[in-house]
Amino acid sequence: MSTIAIADAGYRFIPAVMQYSGGVAALPGFRLERARFAEPLPMAEGWRRIAAHLSALGRPLTAFAACELRSPAPFTEAGFATFNAGYAKVLGEWGVLRDGANPVARSNVCPRHAPPAEPCFHAFVYTVPDAGAASSFAVAGSGESAEGKGTYRENTIAYGDTSPAGMLKKGLWVLGEMERRMGLLGHGWADTTGVQAYTIHPLPPALSEAIVNRGAARHGLTWQDCRPPVEGLEYEMDCRGIGQELVLPG
Repeated sequence: MSTIAIADAGYRFIPAVMQYSGGVAALPGFRLERARFAEPLPMAEGWRRIAAHLSALGRPLTAFAACELRSPAPFTEAGFATFNAGYAKVLGEWGVLRDGANPVARSNVCPRHAPPAEPCFHAFVYTVPDAGAASSFAVAGSGESAEGKGTYRENTIAYGDTSPAGMLKKGLWVLGEMERRMGLLGHGWADTTGVQAYTIHPLPPALSEAIVNRGAARHGLTWQDCRPPVEGLEYEMDCRGIGQELVLPG
């Protein structure tokens, strides 16, 4: 598999599934920036604020390259499909979709405590011109299930097993998927500036050791007390190598 470049958007992406790409990397002459909202914003308001932010920077809507969402609770598979269809509809209206492919990387997780009342935007990533920029990238979130190969349940590692042994199997698989995606973008753990893990379960010591030994915690590991977005999934990660980040008012 190779990445697909979108010259006018300023990035290339890993083709994946309808709801998101596997990750994005800035093209030469561009850099990725990440903006996080001080408080999660409901989807409709988030779309509006993202569009306004891009406009203020003189960037087209197609510069929208990745996002991080927060949802009230894990979806059923049917509910997730319905949500994704509405999300992709906006991307189509923005001109982001390319020949039916969704280039935008994404994570979508569900906080255990004080969850939002509806799906919200937490953060987003976009391109800006920068002739001298170092390479930057964002890898989409992955739970412990191979995507695009059938139902989540059929492809979930150690389905229903949240024992230390089960969580280790899940975590090691997700670590491997992060490495696979970064490799397709020409990067590795040494290039990351941020790595996030999402689970409501304790990390087994062997998994913590694997994360450290592989170099995934070179700048620390941001753990978030969140569930992945689909029922039956228990562990998710994402990672990025982005030099400029900011916080926008909620």
